[in-house]
Amino acid sequence: MCQTTYNLYPEIDNYDQNWLKTDELHEVYYEQSGNPNGRPVVFLHGGPGSGCNPGQRRFFDPKHYRIILLDQRGCGKSRPQGSLVNNTTHDLVADLEALRLHLDIKTWHVFGGSWGSTLALAYATQHPQRVLSLSLRGIFLSHQSELDWFLGDIKHFYPEVWQTLLDYLPTEEQGDVLTAFEKRIASDDISISHPASAAWNNYEGSIMRLDPSSTKPSTPTKKSAEEIAKEQVTDVARARVQIHYIRHLCFVNGKDLLNAAKKLSHIPTVIVQGRYDMVCPPQTAWLLSRAMPHAEHYVIQDAGHSAMEPGVTSALIGATEQFKAL
Repeated sequence: MCQTTYNLYPEIDNYDQNWLKTDELHEVYYEQSGNPNGRPVVFLHGGPGSGCNPGQRRFFDPKHYRIILLDQRGCGKSRPQGSLVNNTTHDLVADLEALRLHLDIKTWHVFGGSWGSTLALAYATQHPQRVLSLSLRGIFLSHQSELDWFLGDIKHFYPEVWQTLLDYLPTEEQGDVLTAFEKRIASDDISISHPASAAWNNYEGSIMRLDPSSTKPSTPTKKSAEEIAKEQVTDVARARVQIHYIRHLCFVNGKDLLNAAKKLSHIPTVIVQGRYDMVCPPQTAWLLSRAMPHAEHYVIQDAGHSAMEPGVTSALIGATEQFKAL
């Protein structure tokens, strides 16, 4: 990849949005933007639990790509929101393949960051003939060491952030943070579940960037009671889905996934990793690059976890530009 600096493409609207019923319970939200006749690329969001947003369309040249975003089961606009029933990595992979068939796509580029990189690899190892390329950022493979990092070892770098999370809980429950938050976030009482979800979500948000002060503050807007209630439900759904996945080691065996990735040498792959990623530390990306020696592995020296840090953004768009030639 050349050393050109790339910036996000201008904001665009989608030209299609709908829901795909993928089993008796779940309806997965998806949208399309860019060139309806272009090369398809599917964006896999992180979390687990986060959902897609309009800014994610901007990693792709809208004249070249048919850009497909979706909310994974229980996430964002997918229905039922926050549902943990039939919600596993196996189900999400099946949903991706169902969406590909529904949209009459033969092959597509796959782009995923953080948890989205895990899902991208899980999909590619099961459907390698359907993947034109892999653009992966902030690699996560659900090794126990990665989960231990997120659930406590992070205190070695962010002691005040970890302490803020602990301080939300009574002292006697601070020894098992996951269970304590899981109990509160599972409550049907929004006055219990939402504050706990906000504390949980803010924890991850506080360690996303190398320089948190670089985040542009959003302009406060007056919201109706209905809008506030909707946002609270979304916050709770995000936290519920994430804790559900963590509780089950994200339904992934990281060692097996690494071994399976060795068989993807025919798929052009770019791995982008922030040197100071505190959510998904760089060791996992390094392990993946050794399992996939054909992959281009870029360590961004002045970046953390966020895809919106300039060096990470540039490298990711550089990958999508490079893959135009495929």
